[in-house]
Amino acid sequence: MLFPVSEVCNYANGMDHPEGVAVGRDGTLYAGGEAGQIYRISQSGSFCLGLTLDPSENIYVCDLGKHALYQVSMKGKVELILDSVEGRKLLTPNFSVFDSAGNLYFSDSGEWKQANGIIYKLWRSGKAEVFAPGPFHFANGLALDAEEEFLYVVESNLDRVVRVEIRQDGRAGSTEVYAEGLARVPDGMAFDREGNLYVTTYASNCIYRVQPDRHVKLVCQDVENLALCQPTNCAFGGPDFDQLYVANLGRDHISVLDLKIEGQPLWCHKATA
Repeated sequence: MLFPVSEVCNYANGMDHPEGVAVGRDGTLYAGGEAGQIYRISQSGSFCLGLTLDPSENIYVCDLGKHALYQVSMKGKVELILDSVEGRKLLTPNFSVFDSAGNLYFSDSGEWKQANGIIYKLWRSGKAEVFAPGPFHFANGLALDAEEEFLYVVESNLDRVVRVEIRQDGRAGSTEVYAEGLARVPDGMAFDREGNLYVTTYASNCIYRVQPDRHVKLVCQDVENLALCQPTNCAFGGPDFDQLYVANLGRDHISVLDLKIEGQPLWCHKATA
C-alpha cells in the first residue's frame, strides 16, 4: 500500500532549494541551501549538498561550490576540513556518514555519467584516504547498516544502490549490487530500525523502500511535484523518531512523512571498540 501523497506534510517553508537534511538528537532539523546557507546555523558561501552531524552535533557539510568538506560548530564557526585526499582534489563532494567509532565516510560523485565517483574515509585520527575507488556511477547518498558491516552507496546514474563490505580492520572489502530499479535518479537514503532502506529519487519524485530481503517497494510518489519535488536527502526524526523528513531541491520546503516506523538510531550502531 502506497503512502498517500495527500498525507505528505509541509514541515518548513522559505528555504533556498534545500538539498541536504539532518536531524539532531534533540529533534532540531537542519538543511542546506544552494547559496551556502545552513538552516538554522550558519553560511559557508556556496551550494551545500549533504549534511551530517557528529555526536557533538557539529555539522559536516559537503560543499559543491568550493569542492570541499567543512565543519560548522553549534556556535556557527565554519572550518575547512579538507579539499583534497592523497593529492587528489575533490570534484563533487556529495554526502557523508559517521560510524560509531567517529570515522567519516563521504562520497565524491565525480562527473555526471562519467563513472568516476569515489568513496573516501576520514579516520577519527584525522587521516583521510580513498576507501573505495569504484569507479562509481555518480556516487551519491550513503548509509551504514546497524551492524556497520556494509557501507551503502547510491549510484544515481544506474538507478541502484550498491554496498561495500567493511572489513574488521576498517578497510573496504568486496562491492555488490544491493538494489536496482530505483527509477529515476536515486539520491538519498536512510534505514529504519527494522533494516528497511528508504531511498529518494530525484527525477521521479518517489520514495522507495528496500526490504532486508532486497525486495523493492514504492512507498510514495508525487506526480504533481507539490509535496515531493525533486527529493534529495532524507532523515528520520520527530518526537518518536518515526517521521521521515525529505529535502526538496525543486522547491523551498522540507516534507515530512509520518511513517510510524522508527528510524535506525543515530550514532548507536554496534558498540565502539
